Amino acid sequence: MTTYQFAGFWRRFVAYTIDGFIISVVFIILAIVAGIAYFAGAMSGDNQVWIAQLTNPERLGSLGIFISVFYILLYMIYFTYFHGLNGRTPGKNLLGLQVVSADGSPISFGIAFLRSAGYLVSSLLFTVPLGFIWIAFDKRKQGWHDKIAGTVVIIREQRENAAGISIPDSTLQSDAMVPGNVSGNVLPAQAEKPEIQAEDKAGMDSQKIP
Repeated sequence: MTTYQFAGFWRRFVAYTIDGFIISVVFIILAIVAGIAYFAGAMSGDNQVWIAQLTNPERLGSLGIFISVFYILLYMIYFTYFHGLNGRTPGKNLLGLQVVSADGSPISFGIAFLRSAGYLVSSLLFTVPLGFIWIAFDKRKQGWHDKIAGTVVIIREQRENAAGISIPDSTLQSDAMVPGNVSGNVLPAQAEKPEIQAEDKAGMDSQKIP
């Protein structure tokens, strides 16, 4: 059994910031392309009608809603794809993190989508990120989105004497052993459920994962 420590708030915050920057860059590029296409089409028609539509408050309100919805969709697609692929976004990959299910097995695209939707709950629709702050106080470092999807985030460094999740060695293979694997996936856990090892004042204590 190999123990992988639960990832804490600040390490996950840095990874999330990197991912947020990537999403913002992609969003800006797509917005510029869409804007150029829109203005090119509008300028080829009646300029007076185009100016009237551009200054119409109702039109601007609808445009604002469309932009917000598009950003949320891009946000969810990004995290669903990377987490469903191997549990590691570019940000998590740089920080040595990986999302796995609570029993140590890889998550599916369905769970990845549920977790991405949980981000909206954790951020209270991008207002107050209480669900993310919860990570700093939870004993398993789970945010609200983790609890919704039944996932944990681990540090890929082996920590035998740290509190974390224990995964059978046979469920993990090195990148070199898996052709084409460049991300270090956590492979499906065996029938035996992994164990949680937590250190208290009296020494090391372990318990089965429910």
